[in-house]
Amino acid sequence: MAGRFLSLFKPVGRILPEIKKPARKVSFNEKLFWTALCLVIFLVMTEIPLYGVSPDAQDSFGSLRVIFASNQGTLMELGIGPIVTAGLILQLLAGSGIIKCDLSNPEDRGLFTSASKVFSILLTGVQAVAYILSGMYGTLDQLGVPIILAIFFQLIAAGIIVMLMDELVQKGWGLGSGISLFIMAGVAQNIIWSMFSPPTGLFVGALSALNAGQISITEWVLGTVNGFYPTMIGLIATIVVFLVIIYLQGVRVELPMSYAGYKGFRSRYPIKLLYVSNLPVIFASALFANVYFFAQLLWSQLGQPEPGKNLFFQIIGDFNRTYTTTETGGTTSSVSAVGGLAYLTSAPRSLQGVADDPIRAMFFLAVMVGFCAVFSLIWLEVGGLGPSKVAKQLMDSGMEIPGYRRSEKPIEAILKRYIPVVTVLGGIIVGLVAAVSDFLGAFGTGTGILLSVGIIYQYYELLMRERAAEMFPAFRRILGE
Repeated sequence: MAGRFLSLFKPVGRILPEIKKPARKVSFNEKLFWTALCLVIFLVMTEIPLYGVSPDAQDSFGSLRVIFASNQGTLMELGIGPIVTAGLILQLLAGSGIIKCDLSNPEDRGLFTSASKVFSILLTGVQAVAYILSGMYGTLDQLGVPIILAIFFQLIAAGIIVMLMDELVQKGWGLGSGISLFIMAGVAQNIIWSMFSPPTGLFVGALSALNAGQISITEWVLGTVNGFYPTMIGLIATIVVFLVIIYLQGVRVELPMSYAGYKGFRSRYPIKLLYVSNLPVIFASALFANVYFFAQLLWSQLGQPEPGKNLFFQIIGDFNRTYTTTETGGTTSSVSAVGGLAYLTSAPRSLQGVADDPIRAMFFLAVMVGFCAVFSLIWLEVGGLGPSKVAKQLMDSGMEIPGYRRSEKPIEAILKRYIPVVTVLGGIIVGLVAAVSDFLGAFGTGTGILLSVGIIYQYYELLMRERAAEMFPAFRRILGE
């Protein structure tokens, strides 16, 4: 039964917008249609500008947006950030036992979904207010009350649409997860724009700047200090990182197992090197993004002191505002971190940037790797992936290790030799890959590539499974569908 906390959401669940599960079997082609439709709507929303926001507004967050599939100044300003954050908070609370929830129980699962929706909408509202107060769209006096309200309600409406599209895909009308689909689309879009975007793309903008003498051949290959243009080394790094992650996905330790009910029938239990997948790097990147955002929000609300003038901001993040003149004769401003934690926890996006400030690069590398290792161990227990829980699951499924008595203890003892070590090692490796990819200027960021490869792999398995079930209907019983 649901705990007291989830029971609070029972009345709210009745009025929340909801996508019903299909009452019939949805064909493979129909699932492809709904998945493609959600993807098209998402991509269109990333190009529709927010009413009341200047198209010349500068993006202060840049590469931090990739993992949240967001786009500056559009309906996808917040992207999937509120939905992901709400889901992670509730998963951590449920996994740690702070709130009682049995996800195998339909009633509990429904209440958990209602709680996730409420948290998503609340976080969308909180982030919308924070973005408005941060001065990204101009000062409150410049905007005026009608424009402020218009921006706020546009972001709320867009957040609810994204939430419903994710629910539509997950409840069986589509394939996989809407969140995964949007992240993959955002990374792919970022990679394509990094190559072919007219203002800054490697083969358009950067090449034009090289021909005009605005940047040198070294800067075209290795990058400028500010990382404004994509680089040739970044393109090569993108390809190499994709291949490295695909290889890492297949590295595993396989433990010999046998089925107690079928003597002589043997199997293997795989322990992947990336045992907790890419979750540690998602947690770390989300933490760094929030540090950057809230430090900038405080800086904008507390007088915007000059760099080096305020001890508090020297610790949490010093920022500098620069002004540029647009082609229409107007003036736009952009804010960038120049010191403190906000600066140190954001990666330099080129080799030139690393060479210009190696202390920042080394600090970011150490913090990213350290946090990924710590989050790996935390999720090991919170996510129910620890040796004791896995041993119980194996016993419940009728499996045992050949040569050992049928008991949880010997299975748990053997799993303890591998799982904690593999978990920490996997966390360190994904942290290194994410950080080094950013240093090389990989398109879509290292974190984005890590996520997209994992998502593509999941979709490949899902498509093969759906196709097999479509061709051989009896196969669905084996898959438990």
